[in-house]
Amino acid sequence: MSTPFYVSPQQAMADRAEYARKGIARGRSLVVLQYVDGIVFVGENPSRALHKFSEIYDRIGFAAAGKYNEYENLRIGGVRYADLRGYTYDRDDVTARGLANVYAQTLGTIFSSAAEKPYEVELVVAEVGETPDGDQIYRLPHDGSIVDEHGSVAVGGNAEQISSYLDQRHQDGMTLAEALSLAVQALSRDTNGTQREIPAERLEVAVLDRTRPQQRKFKRIVGRQLARLLEADGASSATEAEDAEEE
Repeated sequence: MSTPFYVSPQQAMADRAEYARKGIARGRSLVVLQYVDGIVFVGENPSRALHKFSEIYDRIGFAAAGKYNEYENLRIGGVRYADLRGYTYDRDDVTARGLANVYAQTLGTIFSSAAEKPYEVELVVAEVGETPDGDQIYRLPHDGSIVDEHGSVAVGGNAEQISSYLDQRHQDGMTLAEALSLAVQALSRDTNGTQREIPAERLEVAVLDRTRPQQRKFKRIVGRQLARLLEADGASSATEAEDAEEE
């Protein structure tokens, strides 16, 4: 009779974490930033049907990087949780923090279970408040931990470098065009520091806009509206450069 191969619990967890991180790193990065009127989601996504960003509830948005079928299952579960809680209690009882806790329990259980592989996903759950101080952004790595983020957050393949770039340049009170431009600049930087161009048709952009009069604050930015925002910030940057030269 052969002796079973022994792996220490620490080594098993380290191997599972490495497996999940490699799977997430193969996906394209995305960023979530606060701006003066809400929260903007920006990612490079050539598909028009397989979305990285989605609405969960009235004021709550969902972003994910990694394996599509796995984070799509989590998204659907989050929508069901939110609908049931809002119907059973009150719509105001559905919060990003509560949803993040549900996702954390699910991801943590799967990660620690030896019966199935860990999910190769990293999530962001965001809720827009009545004021910028009320905005909430939570990042959930593959192991089910919860990280409370402020200002900006990046997940996906090149997240560490992008986060560093955003931390140095993101400011409170940015307009939507300014936040969008910063996000595109961060996403277009390669690991070697060179800049590449991401055309508008390869961008997926959505916002949680606190100024919308309706109860549902999630909206996708597409087509001409997206092109106008990109052009507006480009024109603003050119004007600032001319003013600097005159001075």
